Parts: sequence; C-alpha cells; structure tokens
Amino acid sequence: MNIGWNDNAPIYRQLKDRVIDMMLDGILKAGDALPSVRQIAAEYQLNPITVSKAYQELVDENLVEKRRGIGMYVTEGASEKLLASERERFLREEWPAMVERIRLLGLNVEQLLHTTQPGGSA
Repeated sequence: MNIGWNDNAPIYRQLKDRVIDMMLDGILKAGDALPSVRQIAAEYQLNPITVSKAYQELVDENLVEKRRGIGMYVTEGASEKLLASERERFLREEWPAMVERIRLLGLNVEQLLHTTQPGGSA
C-alpha cells in the first residue's frame, strides 16, 4: 500500500479511500485479509486509533468483516457493491458538471468519441 498523505482530508478517510481503491482495482479481493492495524500504524507512523477508525468505517459499510482473533477480511460482493455506488456517485455528482462543460465548449458526440479512441488526439 503506497500512500502519500495530504491535508485536504482526515488521514483515516484517506486510508479508508486507499483500501477502497485497492478493492476496486482488484488488489484486494473477497476473502483477502487486510494488513493488521498494528502493521499499518507502524509502517506509516500512524496512531493505531486512526487505522482502527478507517477499518471500522469499512466494517460499518459491510465491505470488511472482523473475524475475532484473526483479523479483518474483505467481504463477498464488496467490490461489486463499491463499483455500483461509485457509478451512482459519478452519475449524480461528476457527470452533470462534465456535461455542462462539454456544452459550454461546444463539443459534440463525434468529437468526444474521436478523441477517446485509439488514434484520436487525446
């Protein structure tokens, strides 16, 4: 897990987002164990409470489950659930701004498709 912290969000949220990204990227799959709280805290010089808070939010969202005495594991269907929620969030929050920007720039569908295909200018 390679993490560069920034001041724009709490560290626990950045850690949680990194774990989510790893699930979406397929690095962490259903049944995989997360590194221990102590391991992450030591590796990134974090307070264990910060790591625990990130992991607890993942548990609260049913993306990770605690297995008493052995650790935290990615739940079945976690990546599918994340993908569905990320798609919904994109369509609700990001896409409308993109559509407006496209409209303001006077771009059309043909131009957009041409620049995103192999051999296009983008």
